[in-house]
Amino acid sequence: MLPKRTCAALAVLAVTAGTLAGAGAANAGQPHGGDRGPKPVAFERTATYPVFQNRPAGEDAAAQTVAEISATSEDGRTLVYTDAAARRIGFLDISDAGRPQGLGTLSLAELGDAEDEPTSVSVVGRYVLVVVNTSASHSRPSGRLDVISLRTRERVASHDLGGQPDSVAISKDQRYAAVAIENERDEEATPAGGEEGDLPQAPAGFVQIVDLEEASPARWTTRAVPLTREDGSALPALVAAGITEPTDPEPEYVSVNSRGQLAVTLQENNGVVMIDLASGRLTKAFTAGTASVEGIDTVEDGVIDQTGSLSDVPREPDALGWIDDRYLATANEGDWKGGTRGWTVFDSRTGKVAWDAGNTFEHTAARHGLLNDDRSENKGTEPEGLAVATYDGVRYAFVGSERSNFVAVYDVSKPTRPVFEQVLPATNGPEGLLPIPSRGLLAVSSEEDDAEAGVRASVSLFRLGKGAPAHPSLVSGADSAGAPIGWGALGALSAVPGRADELYTVTDAAYSTTRILTVDAAREPAVIRRELTVRDAAGEPVGYDAEGIHARPQGGFWLAVEGGTGPGNQLVRLDRHGVTQQVVPVPSDVAAGLGPQGFEGVTATTDRRGREIVWATLQRRAAADPAGVVRLGRYDVRAGTWSWYGYRLGTTATAGDWIGLSEITVVGDRLAVIERDKLNGPAARVKRIYTVDLPKGASPGGALTVLPKTLAHDVLPELRATKGWTQEKLEGLTVAGNGHVYAVTDNDGLDDSTGETVLLDLGTARKVLGRD
Repeated sequence: MLPKRTCAALAVLAVTAGTLAGAGAANAGQPHGGDRGPKPVAFERTATYPVFQNRPAGEDAAAQTVAEISATSEDGRTLVYTDAAARRIGFLDISDAGRPQGLGTLSLAELGDAEDEPTSVSVVGRYVLVVVNTSASHSRPSGRLDVISLRTRERVASHDLGGQPDSVAISKDQRYAAVAIENERDEEATPAGGEEGDLPQAPAGFVQIVDLEEASPARWTTRAVPLTREDGSALPALVAAGITEPTDPEPEYVSVNSRGQLAVTLQENNGVVMIDLASGRLTKAFTAGTASVEGIDTVEDGVIDQTGSLSDVPREPDALGWIDDRYLATANEGDWKGGTRGWTVFDSRTGKVAWDAGNTFEHTAARHGLLNDDRSENKGTEPEGLAVATYDGVRYAFVGSERSNFVAVYDVSKPTRPVFEQVLPATNGPEGLLPIPSRGLLAVSSEEDDAEAGVRASVSLFRLGKGAPAHPSLVSGADSAGAPIGWGALGALSAVPGRADELYTVTDAAYSTTRILTVDAAREPAVIRRELTVRDAAGEPVGYDAEGIHARPQGGFWLAVEGGTGPGNQLVRLDRHGVTQQVVPVPSDVAAGLGPQGFEGVTATTDRRGREIVWATLQRRAAADPAGVVRLGRYDVRAGTWSWYGYRLGTTATAGDWIGLSEITVVGDRLAVIERDKLNGPAARVKRIYTVDLPKGASPGGALTVLPKTLAHDVLPELRATKGWTQEKLEGLTVAGNGHVYAVTDNDGLDDSTGETVLLDLGTARKVLGRD
């Protein structure tokens, strides 16, 4: 069973933008409740549904299918999502939040053309409103609003929108729908006097209001709200507001408050406009402004270095939502010129910033092992989705990170003082954030689908309830400069000698500099307290592909280093300061038979006479070895000699899959290993701990002696119990000084992975492995 985890506090580390007003970002990093006292409630994941399972009969399971924007029926039991990749909308039964069921799809090819693309969806009473992009080109934008019966899934009406639509929102009284007609720019076109992808590019976008008062959808009418003059010149209100290119507004996202005021982001133009829905009159326009953000990673160099900064960057907001009838929140994703890696609260009366997240959104990602270094130079965490809703009398804002695969939850009961509550893990590219307060649920739909990597687009459900959530199971504390310790790609574990509740783990080749991290496992969630940079013999930081770690009772460490080729596989001995003291290469005859999968785990024993024996495992079979047998290496440190035993792997019938070993640790008179497949998500099958008797001495040589194995523990149920995407790389295993068995998954630094790290306390060694 997974241990209960408490909501984790984000250290207050913000160096905020110079334009901040009010309380600023200081409260963004407080523990849940802040100075309002703790609240015994949190959102807990109940299910993750891969939408490829909802595909039409006969369709290839590997065909791309996504879930971008979602809506629900009025009873909150049927969820509808857009699938732009497959040109359709999908339906899910979420009556049981723990077991969503596919209800099939509706292809837009049946309603129009095979290239028609759904961009957003909403529900009004018995009808699903789908906005559809039918554009032949950027210069000839077009679109329509299809009205679908929720019961029969037949189209009952269709309305021309006059341009390429993006998002749709419904007024609280359900009298109006508002559609952002973006008429987006061609990123490869060059306007006169500009550069490739620049604005302006005609035709200009606008807002379409749909009057829904008539009972029959066929009688609904549309009213266009232009955002330029009739001759294409700029509206004075947009010019006065400082909109970047007011002749090409490109409206992106729409949201309506309870007073019928529509707010619209002009993302590429770094602005917001407000429209009165009843009259269709533009009432206000203001710039989203710029921000300077310090204490963030801005260089894609394989190092999480949070000392970079951005100066006077346009926010360029994407999604927005009304916190109340006065305050607006925006997710500042950025587009072609900006993106401030956070979110902002604006006072709609003045257009001024009331609060800004500064660097705290990025720090949230770093603290939870979700900072994607590959995006450091390009918008970072990229906050894109945003939604606001009230649950049990508390107003929450949800902000989704497109590139770090999480949703941050904030209490916005005081709009100018948001309080960070928790992080919700998502599959890749969380796009749609859908609060369902009537059922205490939040649905998160993701737009990234990678069948080759086995990480598929999904709809995740979370329920607000009492008790601490299972995620996160591991977070980091602050480094010496006060920023959260950035981490990820944890592929190994070791007990800390003499410390009952501490663990060591180590980063692998996902990062260019190797670090050893000390984990306090007595806390829930466990906390990374310290980091130690690994150095070469000359004392310079070094990047090893460290796949195994063993802390030596006599001081220092052994690392198992995997090579890109066979000769690159090494055992590396470090002193207590992390400086390399000895490098032991794999013997040349073994190296010759290895491919890219080599050393994967290391452990050691030291007897009373000080004789140290190091054990290391290869991940897969060496070329000349018997089929299905992988090597366990025994290295006698004093003698400087290797000998080898064999371990027989299980088999798999799944095409493209393989089974290998990913960890080894000594447990009394046995060796415990992790044996796993290459599969993840619902396809995952083999995530197991086996034991073999610890050989008394060196192998006799000749043919490999295969050690009989015993299944000790199947970890797959614990991984599936997270209700998330079952992680592929169960890679770390150790028995701590407190007698508990710990295991951890490797998130690969978010490369071909959801990024979620699962640290498991599996229970006592007696219970898990049958030994004290």
